[in-house]
Order: sequence, then structure tokens, then C-alpha cells
Amino acid sequence: MPARRLFRLAVVCSFFAVAPVQGEVLVLRNFTLIDGTGKAPIAQSAMVVDNGRIAWIGPVSQLKPPSGAETADLTGKFVMPGLIDLHVHLGATVDMVQDAKNQTLENLQQNLKTYASYGVTTVMSMGTDPDLIFKIRDEQRAGRPSVARVYTAGQGFVFKNGYGGLVGVNSQVSTVSEIEPAVAAQAAKKVDFIKFWMDDDQGTFPKMPYEISQAIIQSAHRHGLRVLAHIFYLADAKKLTEQGISGFVHSVRDAPVDQALIDAMKKHGVWQESATLSREESMFAYGKTPEFIADPFFVRGVSPATIRLLSSPERQKTIASSPLYGRYPSFFEMAKKNFKKLVDAGIRYGMGTDTGPPGRFAGYGDHWELQAMVDAGLTPMQAIVAATKSGAEFLGAKDLGTLEKSKWADLVVLNANPMENILNTRAISAVYIAGKPIH
Repeated sequence: MPARRLFRLAVVCSFFAVAPVQGEVLVLRNFTLIDGTGKAPIAQSAMVVDNGRIAWIGPVSQLKPPSGAETADLTGKFVMPGLIDLHVHLGATVDMVQDAKNQTLENLQQNLKTYASYGVTTVMSMGTDPDLIFKIRDEQRAGRPSVARVYTAGQGFVFKNGYGGLVGVNSQVSTVSEIEPAVAAQAAKKVDFIKFWMDDDQGTFPKMPYEISQAIIQSAHRHGLRVLAHIFYLADAKKLTEQGISGFVHSVRDAPVDQALIDAMKKHGVWQESATLSREESMFAYGKTPEFIADPFFVRGVSPATIRLLSSPERQKTIASSPLYGRYPSFFEMAKKNFKKLVDAGIRYGMGTDTGPPGRFAGYGDHWELQAMVDAGLTPMQAIVAATKSGAEFLGAKDLGTLEKSKWADLVVLNANPMENILNTRAISAVYIAGKPIH
């Protein structure tokens, strides 16, 4: 064959980007693509997945399906990247009871399966993990997971007798001298982030002093680690931004964020890593029977014992009689307003739920969070990009977050368009992680 013709053939093959079949190959066709980048949805799309990665993606009219590939016709459906939840707590809650003893390998894996079944294909576990998590994470990264991918902050830092953490997992610190060896121990485990709690739960606990938060941040940076903080107060957000924090895992809830904080966050590249709006709403949702208790989308992810507890008038009365119960709705509204203000100002943000503790449900909470983000004033596209592309960027996960050539085929197939109504993220037809369907 003449050299010029060979060259033209090579160009054509490159254009269609169809690699030769090397193993397990899947073809998806005739769907509307929401690729996670923020681009408008593209109808009549197709995708070739080879050994878990996207080998080709483009118009169905240009599809050249490899011989012998498994093919799925997704006419009328919408395909988007799997959701990335940047704030979860894994494995400690069973039937609404939270205990570190619950964090067995079986429960941790089951929790990750539950997230996956709701289209959450990656989670960031936020500082309450047993050492088992490192085994799970490392095995995932060495192969192709069949449950939600996990990132971890290991065992986060709690001030002595202060708010936060999980008894039996988190040790408490009280002096600056304790910080370097404690951070070094987390770094030796190869945590993905360092996390600490800066809160006094409305004055009911002692709060971490700034000299300790500064020591944590400086030590983490020496070990090449980014640092995340649980915060509540505007003053703490300002101080931690000055100290070099990487991101906040909740919205400011005591006061409106001001231009000084916005300017400082921009200057230092601080993220609103997660706003956890659904967490704030859940704090007062169970003083009565929640409307979603009969929703099949919710029920399928929880135990009968959980349904009974959420329906209990005695439990509802106890919750509603809490001294802080009446203040939670205002905290929720403040969280939404502050989040929207940061988004409008150009602060980087992801999506996170604080799911895991009792009343904050794996998987279901992510769709609650997306709804709350839209209720706060974001568009459905902004919410989805936060929960896909932006989440991956924050994690530094270059192979995740968008549906593009060479990335992992972590995706959700929907029966309805989430751009028209964010509730349509719940219309899940199928979920794939690394090209494998989740059953």
C-alpha cells in the first residue's frame, strides 16, 4: 500500500479513536451526554469502554464499534459522570446507632456499595476512619473497584474534650508539642488529607485554640499534605484562611460571609470544599415524620429498623425538645446564603454531604444535597459540575470526574434529564464503576 494512503488511513483511525479490542469492551449508544465539564448536553452520543476506561466518546454517527463488544442501546436516556462526595463518614452507623465497633471490613464495604447504588462513585471520608480504610483504598487503586472509590483523611484532629471525631477512632490533642508526631503518624499512613474540627457546638464544648490549628496546618504542609477544617463561625473561617487552610468542609453558619473573607479565600486559593446543606436541613428534619420516609428511592437504602426509628413519635418529641432545635432552621438558611455568595464570587467549591452519622444517609443524602444546592440558587448544571469535575479536581483525581477519552468509565445512566429538574438525578437506570455495572 502506498505510504500516502497508509498515512490517510492512520489519520482516519486516529479521528475515530477506536483502539483495538484488548479485553473487556463495552459500547453504549444513543444517549444524551452530560460530560461533567459544564458543556451543554449532547444528544445522540456514544461511548466505547475498554478495560474500564473510555477509549472513545463522540457522536453515534461516527461510532465504529469493535467486533465482539457488548453493546447497550440507551435510547431516551441520559449519561453523566458518577457523583463525587467530598464529605462522608464511613461504616460507623448501623440502624441509626453510631459506634466505632461497627467499622468492620464488611460494614465499610457495604457502605461503599450503598453509595455506589445511588450513583456516588467516589467518596472522601472525612477523618473518622479506622486503619482498615487504607487497605480498602490501596486495593482499589491497584485494580478496578466494584464499589465507590475512597479517599480518606484518616484520623482527624480533635481538641481535648472538644467537639468532633468518633470515640474509639480519634485521639485528642491539647498542646502544640503533640502535633508534629501526630501529623507524621497520619502522613506515614499516606492519608489523602489532614482534617481537624474547629467548633464549640454553640458554646457547649471547648474550642481548639488557634496555636494548635496553626501547628496542624504547618506540620501538614511540611509533609506535603493539604488541610481541611470543620468550621461554624465566620471569625474562625477568616483566621484559618490566614493560617493556610486548604478548604472548609461546612458553610459558615453564624453570620453572613463578608468581602474580607472572600478576598482572603481567593488570595490563598481556599475552597468551599463542601457546604453540607443537607446536613444542616437534617438537623431539624426529624422532629416530625419526614416526607421521604415512604419514598422508594430512600427506603431501598435503609433498614426496617431505621424506618421504625424515624417514625417514632417518642424519638421525634425528644429531637424537637433539644435546646438548639429551634435555631437549626436559621443555620440552614445562613448556610445556603453564604454558599451562594461564595459561588457567585468565584470561590471554588465541590459537593459534600456529611453523610454517615445517624439521620444522614449514604447515597440518598447526595441527591438531597444536589436539591439543596439548587434551592440555594445554583443551576442544575452548576450542582452537577460541583459533584463531578470540581470534586475530581479538588482530589487531584485526573482520571475521574468527567466523561472524556482515557478516563475511568465511572458513570450514571438516568431515565430523565437532570438539567430540566435536579430531582431527575434520582431516576437512576444503571451505574457503572470502571466500566462495570453495579448490581
